[in-house]
This record gives sequence, C-alpha cells and structure tokens, in this order.
Amino acid sequence: MPSSTTTETPPQQQDGASLSHGLKQRHLSMIALGGVIGAGLFVGSGAGIAAAGPSIVIAYTLSGLLVMLVMRMLGEMSAAYPSSGSFSAHAERAIGPWAGFAAGWSFWVLLCTAVGLEGIGAAKIVQGWVPGTPQWMWVALFMVVFCGANLAAVKNFGEFEFWFAALKVGAISLFLILGVLAIAGVLPGTHSPGAAHLTHFLPHGSEGLIIGLLASVFSYGGMETVTIAAAESENPVRGVASAVRTAMWRIALFYIGSMAVVVTLVPWDSEEVVEKGPYVATLDHLGIPGAGQLMNVVVLVALLSAMNANIYGSSRIAYSLVERGQGPKALVRLSGGVPRIAVLTSCVVGFGCVLLSYWSPDRVFPWLLNMIGAVILVVWIFIAVSQLLLRRRIEREAPEKLVVRMWAFPWLTWVALAGMVAIFVLMAREPDTRVQLGSTGGMTLFLAVVGYLWQRARARR
Repeated sequence: MPSSTTTETPPQQQDGASLSHGLKQRHLSMIALGGVIGAGLFVGSGAGIAAAGPSIVIAYTLSGLLVMLVMRMLGEMSAAYPSSGSFSAHAERAIGPWAGFAAGWSFWVLLCTAVGLEGIGAAKIVQGWVPGTPQWMWVALFMVVFCGANLAAVKNFGEFEFWFAALKVGAISLFLILGVLAIAGVLPGTHSPGAAHLTHFLPHGSEGLIIGLLASVFSYGGMETVTIAAAESENPVRGVASAVRTAMWRIALFYIGSMAVVVTLVPWDSEEVVEKGPYVATLDHLGIPGAGQLMNVVVLVALLSAMNANIYGSSRIAYSLVERGQGPKALVRLSGGVPRIAVLTSCVVGFGCVLLSYWSPDRVFPWLLNMIGAVILVVWIFIAVSQLLLRRRIEREAPEKLVVRMWAFPWLTWVALAGMVAIFVLMAREPDTRVQLGSTGGMTLFLAVVGYLWQRARARR
C-alpha cells in the first residue's frame, strides 16, 4: 500500500510548485500535435508495410485505438493531479512507491537511450550532406545545443518544440494533400491507381499483420511528453485536457491517413518503401522533385525534436522521482526553476549510449536496445492499472477533479489492458521481440524489487 505521504500529498505540490511555469498554451498545443509525429512514422513504418502490405492500415488502426485509450486514461489522472512525474507519480499514488519507482526509472532509461539513438540517426543524415565528417562530432554538437537549451529555461524547450512541430505538421499535411489529390486523379502529371495496389490486402496472412501491428505499436511513442510538460505550463489542467481531447483526430489523420495514402499510391512490395522510407518512396512515385532531400530534412527535424523532448522528459521524470524520495538527492537541485543536474545526467547517459554503439556494437549495445524494447508497454500497463485504482478514489474524495473522464469506465480500461496482454503474447511468439520481452521484463522486475527495498528502507528511518 502507498505510504500516507504519497496518498495525501499530490505530486503537484511536491514537485510542480518548485519548477518554473514557462510553457505557454501554444507550446503545449504544438508539443501535443508534434509529439505524435516521430521519425518512426517517417522511416520505421516501411518495415511494417513490407510485412503487412495494405493491411498495415488495420494494424495502425488497432494500435491507434489502444493508444487513444491509454492517452485518455493518462489524461484523466494528469488533469486531476498534474505532475512532472506523470504516470510514475500516478503509479506511486495508486499502487505504491515501488510501482512509481519501477515505472519512472525504466522510462528514464528508455528516454536516455533514445536520446543517443536519435542523435546517431540525425548525425547519419548530416554526414550524408557533409561527407568525411565523423558521426560522433555531429552527435556531440546536437547534444550540446539541446542540453544547453534545456539547462537555460523550460521556455527554450517549448520554443524548439513549437517550431519543430510546426515544420513536421506542415510537411505531413502537405504530403496528405498531395496524396489525396493523386488518388483522386487531379494532381498534374499523375494517374489515379484506384484500388490496384490494394488487391492483395493480406499478402503474408495473419503473421504479416501481427508483425505490422507490433511495428506500429512502438511508433506511437512520444505522446506522454505533453502530460510531463503540462506541470510546467500556465494552466496544467486545461493544457492536458485540450491535448487529450484532440488526440483521436491527430492519430487518425497523421498515422492511419498517411498509411492509407502510401499503400494506395505505391505497391506494398516496392523495395523503395523500405530502403527510402514510405514517404520518400511515395513522393518519388508521384514525381515530386527533390522529394528525397526534402524528406531527409523532415526526418532530421523529427529526430532532433525527439532528442530535445527526451532530454526534457528524462530530466523531469528523474527530478520527480528524486523529489518523491526515490533516487539520489543531487538530481533534485533546482536552479532558475530548472533541474540542471538532472538535465546534465540525462545528457551524459544519452551520450554514453552513443559511445557504446561504437565501442561494443555487437554485445553491450544490442543488449541495451533489447532491454528498452518493451518498456512503453510496461508503462502503459502501469497507466491502466493506476487509472482503475485512482478513478474510484477521485470519485469518492474529489469528484470535481475529473475534468477529463475515461470513456465507458471501467469497461474500456479493461479492454485496453486485454489489448496490452495480447501484444505481450504476440511478442512472445516472434523470436526478435521475444528477446526484447524477456530483457525488458528482467529490468522491470529488478527495478520493482529495488523500489520495494528502497520503500522498506525509508519506512524504517
């Protein structure tokens, strides 16, 4: 059971009051809008299309519905108790300190590793433009820029994300407009393919659909950032409520809509879909001049945006954990309303992951990637269980805090949990994802045990 301190004192009072409130509503709106558009959508979706064919639309629809339910649950709790700890603080409140510890630190490891991976991806693109330059130099440059921005003030993070998101939204919106015109047969120089590319809807049967489903699930990461950032906004409750309520159309438009455009215009088995990415392949197919370089710029922006957001998110998760007594006290120090030691620590760990990719690309680095492979699913389960437990408590103790309500509670929460369990089962069936499942499970169990022992040790003081 949670301690009395955890249950009686909202996380907002513990950490939100000390952090600055430099994020404006326009920042939150664009963070929410751009957070769903990551490099995984622009590039990684190609492998899903190759496996599932046109049925990738079904895969993204199913995983999108699950993400909508998760975001609604998280939005309900975050609007009631805004906190930079987000789901970690909610898990501590609902389940106990060990749960907040395991959820928070596993997500911190995921974000720090992602900072390094995104830096490597961005460096590869720039290295292609400036041949002969070392990748690590570009990674170091990006790290210095975004670490410095996050150290200075939270509004710097907000401004970077505002413009990054604006460019991503503009690019994908233009892609959708061109795609719809081409499908309608009114784009100059193109002919509508009709349904010619959709005839083999399940080319690899249910197995291909499963692979596409697993690929689509992990491309939705990034939505959690807005609930972390909301605690440092001018109006946390309004910001969370607005972001969550518009999540549905964003997912439908950007993910499901763009997948439908790609598989309608381009043969699903085209090698270019995997080699160049589905968006570049589609624009090349339409004869759009300079499509490859244009999308490289967009992908670079998506990677840098994710890098910036993950430095921010990891530092705030770490700060919140330590503020709640679940980590080294040095990380809780604030300067100018910014947890600068936490920012620096997250950046150092992220760059350490980059160095591991050079020093041990065949042993330690793959092990690290497997360890974080299913973390997002573990976090989603913590969110669902926390919402099941907290909803009744909020209704009983403070019903006025239910600004955002989970749809058809508790039935859709149980449906979401069943969906997560089903994904775990599907992961266990595939050799590659089975390794990720085991590695992530081992890390989560280790952190849960450490969190429980930490909780017991604090109780004896």
